[in-house]
Amino acid sequence: MGGSYVEQARENHVKKKVEEALRSKMKAKALSECDEFVSKYAECATGRTFSVVWTCRKQAKELNTCLHEFTNDDVLEKMKKEYMLQEEGKVSASTI
Repeated sequence: MGGSYVEQARENHVKKKVEEALRSKMKAKALSECDEFVSKYAECATGRTFSVVWTCRKQAKELNTCLHEFTNDDVLEKMKKEYMLQEEGKVSASTI
């Protein structure tokens, strides 16, 4: 078994922090990649209140489709693997 309860709790906390950071990075990349759709939706929504829901439905759908392309579990898993490889690289480099 891996370490004490405190070590496991600390490790889980670190994993959670890393995952939050990766999610945040993933969302930022998605917004950047989908900038064109963000702009179209913002343009449509400007000056509207309740009517934005049905008036900008097409723009909202396009934006959500684009965002989902860059923010899904597969993307997150890939980012986690890349992160782990980077961390392993740092560890092995420091032991040389």
